Amino acid sequence: MPPPHAPADIAESRAATSPELDPPIVAAVDGSATSYHAAVWAAVDAKLRGCPLQIITSVAAPGAFGPGPAGQRLRAEGERVLTAALRVTRTAVAGETVTVGTRMVDRPIVPELIERSSHSRILVVGNRGLGAYRRELLGSVSSAVIRYAHCPVAVVSSAVATDPDSAHKPVLVGVDGTDNSMPAIRVAFEEASWRGVGVVALHAWDDTDETHSPAKGGSAARQQEEELLAECLAGFGERYPDVSVRQILVRDRPARSLLAAAEDTQLIVTGSHGRDSFTGMVL
Repeated sequence: MPPPHAPADIAESRAATSPELDPPIVAAVDGSATSYHAAVWAAVDAKLRGCPLQIITSVAAPGAFGPGPAGQRLRAEGERVLTAALRVTRTAVAGETVTVGTRMVDRPIVPELIERSSHSRILVVGNRGLGAYRRELLGSVSSAVIRYAHCPVAVVSSAVATDPDSAHKPVLVGVDGTDNSMPAIRVAFEEASWRGVGVVALHAWDDTDETHSPAKGGSAARQQEEELLAECLAGFGERYPDVSVRQILVRDRPARSLLAAAEDTQLIVTGSHGRDSFTGMVL
């Protein structure tokens, strides 16, 4: 008996999405467990948004698509990876109507994803990959894609939060007061609205921040930061009346504060090229 999602099934779904008409969520898989977690997260998000999901894998290697046995083996492996990704995503959204397309490419995954990001809603990648010689580590993929993508990028860990308990947790967004954090706030409110949860808006600062004068400190500095956070959040409550907001103001390094606050949230959203070490629009 053939597997429930054989390669023929994948081939039929390859033309199922039209980026021009309905931009998809794009998930990259490489056969690693973390990449399948990313595909599951992407499927759940596609279900919430009512948009298509595109699953992509790369078999780029010298001679990968040649007529020889090596190319055939890589093709077969790519089909296996896509079949497994289809199986786990369909299980994750069982009973729901989600259009899922798949594609196997013979070019490196980073330029492929960056090109696709121009007509995608979100790119979804795992934070670790297989690390085989013929593939790039998903960790390095996520770093590159975050830096150059034209849309938000979701980086999924090995402990993807798609269980019922996590589904009720809020979305955490880092607010640094720069123009770059404004798209992150918007994305956080959108994601929270889709999920039916609240937003936790965290603003962190410390005395080493070059935007602060050494003479500023104590209550005066805190008041300044409170006003900055309130200014950044202004208007979002009216646009997303279904989303409650909890503000957190802390004197600490932003990255450390976000990680500490993330333990009780289902998603972290940060902007790209802010004041700290985060380099891209990350979910």
